Amino acid sequence: MKYIKRGKVYLTGAGPGDIGLITVKALNCIKSADVIVYDFHINGQILNYAKEGAELVYAGKRGGRHEMSQDAINAALVEHALAGKSVCRLKGGDPFVFGRGGEEAEVLKSHGIEFEIIPGVTSAISVPAYAGIPITHRKYSSSFAVITGNEDETKTGSRINWQALANGFDTLVFLMGVKNFSSITSKLIENGKPAETPAAVIRWGSRPEQITVTGVLQNIAAISQTENIKPPAIMVVGSTVLLRDTLNWFETRPLFGERILITRPYSADYEPLEALGAEIFEFPTIKIVPPENFDSIDAAIEKVGSYDWLIFTSANGVDYFIKRLMEKSHDVRDLKGLRICAIGIKTKEAVEKFGMRVDVVPDEFNAEGLIKLFETLDGIKNKRFLLPQAEKGRDIFPERVRAHGGYIDTPVTYRAISQIPHVKRLERFLRERKITTATFTSAATFTNLLESIGETLIELLSSVTIAVIGPVTKRALEKHGLTVNVMPERATVADMVNSIVENKLIGK
Repeated sequence: MKYIKRGKVYLTGAGPGDIGLITVKALNCIKSADVIVYDFHINGQILNYAKEGAELVYAGKRGGRHEMSQDAINAALVEHALAGKSVCRLKGGDPFVFGRGGEEAEVLKSHGIEFEIIPGVTSAISVPAYAGIPITHRKYSSSFAVITGNEDETKTGSRINWQALANGFDTLVFLMGVKNFSSITSKLIENGKPAETPAAVIRWGSRPEQITVTGVLQNIAAISQTENIKPPAIMVVGSTVLLRDTLNWFETRPLFGERILITRPYSADYEPLEALGAEIFEFPTIKIVPPENFDSIDAAIEKVGSYDWLIFTSANGVDYFIKRLMEKSHDVRDLKGLRICAIGIKTKEAVEKFGMRVDVVPDEFNAEGLIKLFETLDGIKNKRFLLPQAEKGRDIFPERVRAHGGYIDTPVTYRAISQIPHVKRLERFLRERKITTATFTSAATFTNLLESIGETLIELLSSVTIAVIGPVTKRALEKHGLTVNVMPERATVADMVNSIVENKLIGK
C-alpha cells in the first residue's frame, strides 16, 4: 500500500493583541509552519516570525464580515493538511474560548488529520486586566462567567440562562456582541441584576488603540453608542469595575497610544519605548547578509598583523569580520598587537563578546571627530588602518586618512539587501493613522520602503513624526519633501530612542 503523508494542524491562540502575550509554544509553531491561516484580530506583527516561503491565508472575521466562511476555513485546513503540510490555524485569544476551535478540531478528526491545541491568553481575562479591572477580587468577586455576546443564529432558542447569570455570578464578561449590548443589559436587569451594577466596555484591549468606557448596567450600552464603540470590544459587568480608577495601569503609561515603526530588525535599544507604553511595529526593510565576494576581506585577513588600528563602526561589522576570520582558519589571537577602535557602546560590547579589549570609543562619530582622535592618540601619517565596513560604505573618513598620509583598507564585510514583508498591512496602518512615529536608521531603510510602496508613502508619512539616526538619512527623506522631527546628536539607535522619548513627553 502506498503511504500517504499527512500534515498536522495546530489550533493556536495568539492572545488578545499585545504581541508580548503570545506563548513560546505558539511562537515556535508560527516559525515552523508551512501554512498559517489567520484571523483579523491577531496582532499582524506575529506574522513577521513566519519562515520564508510560508503561505499566509487570511481568514478575515472582522466585525461580522468574513473573508472566508467557516466551511471554507475548514476546507482549507483539511486541504493543506492532506497535502502533507504543517498548518498553524492562528486565532485571536484562545481557540477554545468562542474561537470555534472545537468545531475545527471535529472536522479535522473526521478526516483523520492529526491536530494539536495550543491555548492562548484569552481576552476574557487579559483585556479587563489591561483596563485595570480584575475579574475576581477577595472583597468584590468570588466567581465569574464568560458569555458570548453573539449566539449562533442557527439555534432555535437561547441557551443562555439569563436568570442564573443575573443572580449566580459576581462578574460577567461578554465577548463580542457590540451590537447586542443593549439587549444583553436589558435581559440582565429583567432577570434581577441591579440596574446600578458597575459596567465597562473595552475596545481593542491591550493595543495602543485601547478605549475603555464605564457606567452602570442601565446606561453602558448607550454610553458605548455615544462613544462610537465598535468591534472588537468586550463588556464587563460587576463591582470590580469600580477598581479601574485605582488599578488603571496600561492607559496611564507615558507613551500609551504610540505605535512606533522601526524599519530595521528589533534590538534591545528599543526597549525604553515599550517600557513607557509604546507599541513597536517592526517592519525591517533591510536584511544583513555576507558580501557577494569575499576577495577584499580575505586579502585584509591574510595581512591582518600588518595593521596598527582595527576600526569597527557597528556590531554587524564585528560579527561578520570575526566570522570570516574564523572561516579562514584564523582567530582573535591573530589580532594581537592591533589597537581597536569601536564606534559606539553597542559596537564595543560586540567586540568584548569575543574576549577582545577595546582601546578607544570616540565621543564624536563623524569623520572629523575620528581624524582628531587619531591625531591626538598616535598620529595618522604612515599608520595602517583596517576598517571592515558595509557594501557602499561612506568614503569620507578613508579619504581623510589618506589625505593625512595614512594607509587604510576598507574591505566589504557585509551588505544590506532589501527586505519588505507584508507591505499591505503597513500601508493600511499608515493610511488609518495607526502609526504615530516612523524611524529610519539609514537612507536604505527609507528608499527600500519607498520603492515598495511608491510615492504614496510620502503622503502617508506627512502626518507622522519622523525620527532618523543621522544627517545622511535625514537628507534622504528631505529630498522627497518630508520633514524630519527627531535626530539625535550622536548617530546611534539608543540616542535616537532617547530623543523620541524626549520629543513625545514634551509634546504631552
